[in-house]
Amino acid sequence: MTETKRLNKYISETGFCSRREADKYIEQGRVTINGAVPELGTKVLTGDVVEVDGKGLKAKPKLVYLAYNKPVGITCTTERNVRGNIIDAIQYPERIFPIGRLDKPSEGLIFLTNEGDIVNKILRAGNSHEKEYEVQVDRPINASFIAKMASGVPILDTVTQPCQVRQTAGDKFIIILTQGLNRQIRRMCEYLGYDVVKLKRVRIMNVNLKGLKPGQWRHLSDGEMQQINASVAESGKTKEHSVLPTKKPSSAKKRPSVRFTR
Repeated sequence: MTETKRLNKYISETGFCSRREADKYIEQGRVTINGAVPELGTKVLTGDVVEVDGKGLKAKPKLVYLAYNKPVGITCTTERNVRGNIIDAIQYPERIFPIGRLDKPSEGLIFLTNEGDIVNKILRAGNSHEKEYEVQVDRPINASFIAKMASGVPILDTVTQPCQVRQTAGDKFIIILTQGLNRQIRRMCEYLGYDVVKLKRVRIMNVNLKGLKPGQWRHLSDGEMQQINASVAESGKTKEHSVLPTKKPSSAKKRPSVRFTR
């Protein structure tokens, strides 16, 4: 079906000017559609060529924001030659890319978009945007494990930022991070002598997995995007305060060996 849009709205959505200013350009005869001068209220059809003062305008692509429940085995890459890549898994008709990543063995919520500006704002650890995970490890945990995970663990030549951790079963816990180090939770557990059996991200900021089965995706609602945009409005775009500076612990040589498995 051919899409129609009022001319002044079309012009404003290209970022050229506001609707009110567009009306003035139209009244002054400075706008053409397919070479003809239109009247106020004229509709633009898909494929029409709109020009202002002889210069063509092109509508900006519609911004896309998706929430996807990534299954285990899907790789968060846009490289189509990688088997099981997230783009082929979703099969969205427009070009999109993931915001951040989840390891191939991990599952749960991840955002995808075609807007580059919001990506940095959400990802920067210094902006303190929460990500919540449900984790199962290979043996029972205790209060000491919870306390150490919450206070910070030395990995990747730094110490992870303090975070919220709560035990939910003998070998399960929930952890809420505002940081995004590479394979952070797995590395934290491995440092303490545990292997992650299951890792599932259940929330990013104000968005959770409710109603999404593994492999399903949906568009973020206007309400969700309003909250996200409000929370990142003052966010920096540069990397800062991502990790806590620290000295390597004196017992570093006695640490259990770390196994990086995927």
